[in-house]
Amino acid sequence: MKSLFRKKDITGLLEQKTPLARTLKTWDLTFLGIGAIIGTGIFVLTGKGALVAGPVLALSFLLAAICCGFAGLCYAKFASMAPISGLAYTYSYIAFGEITAFIIGWDLILEYALGAATVSIGWSGYLVNLLDNFGLHIPTALTAADGTTPGVHTIFNLPAFLIIILITWILSMGINQTKRVNDIMVLIKLAVVILFIVCTVWFIKTANLHPFVPYGLYSIHDGTAAGIIPAASIVFFSFIGFDAVSSSAEETINPSKTLPRGILLSLLISTILYIMMTLIMTGVVKYTVYSEYLNAPILAVLVKTGQSWLSMIVSLGAILGMTTVLLVMLYGQSRISYSMARDGLFPKVFSKVDAKRKTPFVVTWFFGIVTALAGGFINLNILAELVNIGTLSAFILVSAGILVMRYTQPKAKRGFKTPLVPFTPIMAIIFCFVLIAGLNWETWLRFIVWLIIGMIFYFVYDRKHSVLNK
Repeated sequence: MKSLFRKKDITGLLEQKTPLARTLKTWDLTFLGIGAIIGTGIFVLTGKGALVAGPVLALSFLLAAICCGFAGLCYAKFASMAPISGLAYTYSYIAFGEITAFIIGWDLILEYALGAATVSIGWSGYLVNLLDNFGLHIPTALTAADGTTPGVHTIFNLPAFLIIILITWILSMGINQTKRVNDIMVLIKLAVVILFIVCTVWFIKTANLHPFVPYGLYSIHDGTAAGIIPAASIVFFSFIGFDAVSSSAEETINPSKTLPRGILLSLLISTILYIMMTLIMTGVVKYTVYSEYLNAPILAVLVKTGQSWLSMIVSLGAILGMTTVLLVMLYGQSRISYSMARDGLFPKVFSKVDAKRKTPFVVTWFFGIVTALAGGFINLNILAELVNIGTLSAFILVSAGILVMRYTQPKAKRGFKTPLVPFTPIMAIIFCFVLIAGLNWETWLRFIVWLIIGMIFYFVYDRKHSVLNK
């Protein structure tokens, strides 16, 4: 029983040498965070969120942002204390012990691998629309997974599959190549978002904002949860990725200072843009109209305003925006799995680093292929909510870890001090539980099944192979 809670020593971790190359600076990390955050939230989930919350959707985004802000402060503190690849997995290993760390690492597969699969589906929707504008048509059967659209025969999402394979190849080539590609695409994406705001803000009509809160804080509408909290639980997915910044710890210059800055700056910039975009989208178009534009809600605004010339630019921006999200999510997944393999909790072959490229080559391709298949065969709604519950669980444990470390390791060096402890981590935990409560029971059931599979894997394989067991 005692072996389940064996912990990593923070001093030993800090002395550990890394075979990965340190090249990332503050703005690289900020762009990495923005690359992960701004994408699906603006370009895909705003439509579904508007239908669930109504014109008050901006408040749902703010609620999700506050939750992530509190959790972000906790992540920043841990990142400064233990600047090691592995993210919440590593932090939980230090604070709670092995079994908890494994559970979080297993949960993070939901956040990153399935998160990337979800984004690839949105990416596919915008690509299909862009190609249609040029008169190029992908067979309908190859544009979505089976059962995605009622009454429409689909088999496999080919564009979603192919983009993940392409991103996996880029990641396997090295961190410098990944950084350059991400920085260029983030700049283009931000330019498109700002262009959209400037061109559409003039078309807001106050009539579209009434009733502003049609479903209240929480209610049941047409048999499903509706209101501000359920919408916040959905659009929370929009902020997933800021925590991926801390997975780059072993590839960052001066990580104890650089990581907290990158995490908090990316979260702040993204929140401001999200709120501006949602206010415009619900002000220009009546929220009920988004039922016709679930895969590409921004197009509803362009149709309403008659700015068809913007359509191709926005579609291109959406494609690039979601490409950076895929890049960062798959990057985070490979680094977490690499850390777990190095600790003996995943097969040792996953910890191998390519001598020339300085990347965990095997694990990058393994999860890339698994994610590509998920994007090709599983439908969007099932994936998105599973990702949310896995991520919120990780946020809860990281925040609780700050409270635990305050008493178990009070003398540990802290490069960043989380303000208002214990208030900040407690509020992070409360907000996470509120958002989890907004998810439906099917998501809970799938999550429990996922945890049971993880526990079987841990007790059959991990306990024997753990490095701390030797």
